Amino acid sequence: MKIHLELNGEVMSATLADNPTAREFAAMLPLTITMHDLFRREKFGALPCAVSATGTRTLSYEIGDIVCWAPGPDLAIFHGHDGQTVSGAVHVLGKLDAGAEAFAVPGPVQVRIVPACGQAAHGTDVGSGRDQFRALPTSRMPGISSAASSGRSSA
Repeated sequence: MKIHLELNGEVMSATLADNPTAREFAAMLPLTITMHDLFRREKFGALPCAVSATGTRTLSYEIGDIVCWAPGPDLAIFHGHDGQTVSGAVHVLGKLDAGAEAFAVPGPVQVRIVPACGQAAHGTDVGSGRDQFRALPTSRMPGISSAASSGRSSA
């Protein structure tokens, strides 16, 4: 499944892994997360609920990996590598197709994560507690034309 992440007006595509934890994450979309710095290698933020602790866990990561610290509710995106392994294994949810360096900015950032299908979606903005209903803007999402967004997609 493809998703889009919006950060500071820039839209990045990512591909989710084919595993149960990634499917749990996809079911939470769309959502907005405030992400914070950790070790100048990743941004992390709380999901609206924890994902299960089932599935494959790893201590390693690559730049661009989107991971979940299960069974906790934290999502992390790696934008740098310091040669260290992570403490307490993570579940790999997916990987940014490009643009990981956009997350290497100081301080907290707001990240909007949506399915890449361009259809109307429902989700929760974390921190606001408000449900969000809106059609996803296809004009700012690479690879989706207005004509393509009028049909259903199984991506």
